[in-house]
Amino acid sequence: MDPDTFRGDLGVEGPEVYWRRRVAVLVGVLVVVAVVAWACSASGGLGAGGRGTPGRDGGGGSPSREAAARPGAVATAPPSPDGEEPCRGGDLVLSLHAESQVYAGDRKPSFLLTVVNTGDMSCEVDLGRRAVETRITSGGDRIWSTTDCVSGPGRDMRTLRRGVPHVTKVQWDRRRSGADCRSERPVARPGTYVATARLGALRSHELIFHLR
Repeated sequence: MDPDTFRGDLGVEGPEVYWRRRVAVLVGVLVVVAVVAWACSASGGLGAGGRGTPGRDGGGGSPSREAAARPGAVATAPPSPDGEEPCRGGDLVLSLHAESQVYAGDRKPSFLLTVVNTGDMSCEVDLGRRAVETRITSGGDRIWSTTDCVSGPGRDMRTLRRGVPHVTKVQWDRRRSGADCRSERPVARPGTYVATARLGALRSHELIFHLR
């Protein structure tokens, strides 16, 4: 038998396609591990946004305001040193994963937001609370956003190494948010909702989930 029979077409794919596939597999594995660890952890610990790791330029602010919209880091890229090139949008992969599709009672919807650099070199990107948004909508109605009521600079420059994901946990408190930043925010009604992540011009796929 020809020894090359089982080699396939490994040389046909370009390096960009090869690395994007490798990154997709890596992200999938990391998300599965994170979700398993997440499910095994105590359900009580985090509030609306969890506990984050401050970056180089993370600003302070009112804890009560930030609690409704502040995502908490599960695993983060290191704070960015000076001199890194800015990340190009075409080199970044943005994805969003849900803990569940149905949330009954007072269970709060939780998501894992992942940013991966598929470029040839490490690069710098702002992953602060003003730059990265998780938005929840219902039909044409904007229900909630992590960028509402963010106080302080909200800037968090990070260096993303090739293929190393930056993963953030985001939890929604089942209440509406808006620019008015009222302390008493209306509770979202049972129904079908859509979650998406945004970073500049990048958009994640849509996640459909239900409140019961």
